[in-house]
Amino acid sequence: MLTARFTRIKPTAIVLFYRQLALLLNSGIDIVKSLELLQAQTSSHRMAATLGEVITELRGGNRLSTALSKHPELFSKTSCRLLQIGEESGSFETTLKHLADYLEKEAVAMKSIKNAMMYPTIAAVITMVVMGILITFVLPAFSELYTALDADLPAMASILMSAGEFLRGIMGYLAVILVIAVGGIITYARTPAGKYRINSMYLRFPIIGRVIHLKELSRACRSISLLFHAGLPMPEIIRLTAQASNNAVIAEAFHDVEQDMIRGEGLSRPMEKNPTFLPLMVQMVKIGEETGELDTNLEAVAQNYEVEAEDKTRSLIGLLQPTMTVIIGLVIGLIALSLTSAMYSVYGQGL
Repeated sequence: MLTARFTRIKPTAIVLFYRQLALLLNSGIDIVKSLELLQAQTSSHRMAATLGEVITELRGGNRLSTALSKHPELFSKTSCRLLQIGEESGSFETTLKHLADYLEKEAVAMKSIKNAMMYPTIAAVITMVVMGILITFVLPAFSELYTALDADLPAMASILMSAGEFLRGIMGYLAVILVIAVGGIITYARTPAGKYRINSMYLRFPIIGRVIHLKELSRACRSISLLFHAGLPMPEIIRLTAQASNNAVIAEAFHDVEQDMIRGEGLSRPMEKNPTFLPLMVQMVKIGEETGELDTNLEAVAQNYEVEAEDKTRSLIGLLQPTMTVIIGLVIGLIALSLTSAMYSVYGQGL
């Protein structure tokens, strides 16, 4: 049971849960029986345990939205609020489908960013491993050989040997410094100020910063569109959108918008004050306020931003792959050239 609590549940599993629950309810099965069927078929121990607790809550007289809200690590405030609206309006099955569509698009957007960063991360790790093997095992063997032969090495080989010896000498200190640095960064990132600064830095990265920005805004547009369509008051919509944001800079921008809305400034005017909100989003919000089609306009903005983000992601991957290949080749080639030139030097000295 303890192990189940620490088992990660993928977003796609939550999407599948909502879709299957809507299907079972549409077929006429009551909600408790539907949840029991989903609990019996799931392969995740954590999901089964969670659904067991939810079923107990329902038998105790609580609504599904209330029961799910007691598991915020799996079911967000936005999701639970939408389900509550669906329960009150009598459109629960439709709400489940809309929620599943929203979460599915969100999961796809997050996966694309992770995929974009996977190749350079793997390439960097491989480079570090190869360099570590060369410095730890290969260079010492060659260094001992050349020292035993009392050979005069070329400048490049001599520098490489000295650098390798220096790195081996301080490797323990570097490991300690790295652990302290990573621990310090993680601790700082958990503070409000640290999270804000680091998220702000993310948005300023070349190319990837724009992708993160577009993904966050497209996600926010879909959230506002979905919540507005469900009939929630606008201040609550903006508050829930801010809480659901993964970036502290964008979350704070929405909090500022909420405060200005409470003062009666509407939605588009507060957005115009903050450069975090891109011009297309601001303009479409303004038109949506005038025409009453805010949800439709923001859905269109979300699609536009997602297309742009996908294009930039593909461009980023296309740029990173040859760049990392060249870097790996240069590093390994430099070491190989240095060792080869040293061997030729030894042979040239008749040793």
